[in-house]
Amino acid sequence: MKFAFILDPIANLDPGHDTTVAFMEAAQQLGHEVWITQIEGLSIVKNQAWATLQSVSLKPVQLIDGLWRTEANWFELGEQKFMPLTEMNAVFLRTDPPVDQAYLYATYILDLVDPAKTLVVNNPQGIRAANEKLYALNFSSVIPTSIVTTQTSIVKKFVEEKGAAVIKPLGGMAGAGILFLPKGDRNFNSLLEISTKNGTEPVMVQEFLPAAKDGDKRLIVLDGEPIGAVNRIPTGGDFRGNMAVGGRIAQVDITERDRHIAATVAPKLQEDGLYFVGLDIIGGNLTEVNVTSPTGVREADRLDGLSLGKKVMEWTVAKVNSL
Repeated sequence: MKFAFILDPIANLDPGHDTTVAFMEAAQQLGHEVWITQIEGLSIVKNQAWATLQSVSLKPVQLIDGLWRTEANWFELGEQKFMPLTEMNAVFLRTDPPVDQAYLYATYILDLVDPAKTLVVNNPQGIRAANEKLYALNFSSVIPTSIVTTQTSIVKKFVEEKGAAVIKPLGGMAGAGILFLPKGDRNFNSLLEISTKNGTEPVMVQEFLPAAKDGDKRLIVLDGEPIGAVNRIPTGGDFRGNMAVGGRIAQVDITERDRHIAATVAPKLQEDGLYFVGLDIIGGNLTEVNVTSPTGVREADRLDGLSLGKKVMEWTVAKVNSL
């Protein structure tokens, strides 16, 4: 089969961390063709989605002394072709957020991929519907108390009731812009002005979960089923556990509560074509649903002796064969 990956510049990826590279390696090892492009390589021709694609071959990482090791020249680019995306069996949209105008336009182009011929992971309409902060509000039984607002007075009342809260920009990623807001903070008004851009953009405000000190679990979900997990534990003086801000990675089990959360969100995920998803769980509470380019596969593989990339590619083949 032929698999296309829409990604950030490949030279900027970290093969020992990046889930997209794990997917491409697994596809190659299973004998499939791997092609890459970036969102600016997408076009519409004759009312079809086309792309300037380039073949790529990879030198797989190796686990040595508990760490992923790779060669300096870990990928080699081959021929470049401009072709309709329906010549691919599957297309993976793996460009990192933010979900800006360029990203949104890319999803509209991908809407024109014939779903009877080519699988798109994740579904572009589903990605547009699933803001990674707001989407969690669909599952009120498993999330912490949350509000979304631009108004300082509403946030102030919420913080006074809860004692402390966390403010999240709706378009943020990798922990960027997340703030801890305790009751009585003298910077309260300034923080809200910055976060809401002077009252013009809503933010999500969630009750602070003290269990955050024990870690922010990333539950890796494939077609509604949890297949792996990794814990991200805050280090130093930062309350955030995200890997991008220095969170320490640790092995963690998939609990019955995790499975309950996954089962709660699975029907909606499947309805929206959100096949590969990362659920963020703190203290048994779902805090975010990551649908754009969820990560964590390399870390789960390393800590638990798994091969999640292979599992996802095998699922992809079965899904394509069922189209």
